[in-house]
Amino acid sequence: MTSTTHIRRFSGLERVFHLFLMVTFLIQSITGFSRVYITTDFGRLLTKMVGGYDAALILHKWTGLLMITGFLLHTAYLITLILPMKEKGFIKSLLGPDSLIPNLEDGKNLWQQILWSLGMGPAPQFERWTYLEKFDYWAVYWGMPLLAVTGLMAMFPLVTSSLLPGWALNIAVFVHRAEAVLATGYIFIVHFFMGHLRPTSFPMNEAMFSGSLPLEKALEEHPGWVERLKKEGKFERLQTGPPEKWYRALYYIFGYTALSVGIYLLVNGIIYSRSISLH
Repeated sequence: MTSTTHIRRFSGLERVFHLFLMVTFLIQSITGFSRVYITTDFGRLLTKMVGGYDAALILHKWTGLLMITGFLLHTAYLITLILPMKEKGFIKSLLGPDSLIPNLEDGKNLWQQILWSLGMGPAPQFERWTYLEKFDYWAVYWGMPLLAVTGLMAMFPLVTSSLLPGWALNIAVFVHRAEAVLATGYIFIVHFFMGHLRPTSFPMNEAMFSGSLPLEKALEEHPGWVERLKKEGKFERLQTGPPEKWYRALYYIFGYTALSVGIYLLVNGIIYSRSISLH
């Protein structure tokens, strides 16, 4: 096997979901920061970039509705993956190696990772998903409903006030901003580091953009997955070639542009954190 052999890891639809989330999340981060930091030069620059203070709010609302729609479509997609599991054994499939739901094997891999890091044992033989990748996925998935519900409450204050006490609206706005800060901090620090900057990923983990990863990297990071594919006779079917050079250059430019925007927002958000507007 040579470096031209790649293993397909993500479908086209899954990559579209990821791209959609990237774009909408960056728009929400920019428009949200522009209003929260409006009393600073940083916030005023962001506000000017999106067309003004009111325009930032309109863009934030509509993009939020798009994100909710995307979340619902993604959830529907997950259901289409779950339904066929009845024939193979629902619980067994739901906790199987192709599932993103955490299981006992993840706990064993975490312990093995600790032992390996201390030089007290071999490296864990990760399957299709590592425990970190599962945590990464669910951290985003469960944060979306919280942002959606609190965002809708703030978007429709009269409806919210007619159904709940007035203080509930204040709590909704606070929780929305707290979760937004947590989400941006996690994505711009942890997710960006794991995807781009850690030694085994640098200069970029290309799998979500290209849909595949080189066989050598698959054997290094997911040896258990590759071994299982061979045993199940799926290995040959999932083999593919490397991405075209022009496409690779395109997603490198896009990926590092997104990375730069995220780091810019993170650094300035920290610098101007004492000047946050609460209005």
